[in-house]
Amino acid sequence: MLTIKVLGSGCANCKKLEAITRQVIDQMDVQADVIKVTEYPDIMAYNVMSTPGLVINEKVVSMGRIPSAAEITTWLANAVEAA
Repeated sequence: MLTIKVLGSGCANCKKLEAITRQVIDQMDVQADVIKVTEYPDIMAYNVMSTPGLVINEKVVSMGRIPSAAEITTWLANAVEAA
């Protein structure tokens, strides 16, 4: 099972990233826990200076932008292979 964290304060971009990520998870039919990380010290622990951020299995894959569904699909596929 993958652990996916969406880093951000809960702004519109953070919510959009979470929605796209959940959509990709459903399309790929992978098991994943999606966790929202909203506390600033917790976000800083990942050295993310600009939100939204996306962390897959404790690896930061994106920050400061909303990646496309295709990008997220690739990252999730790579994480599934590595697991």
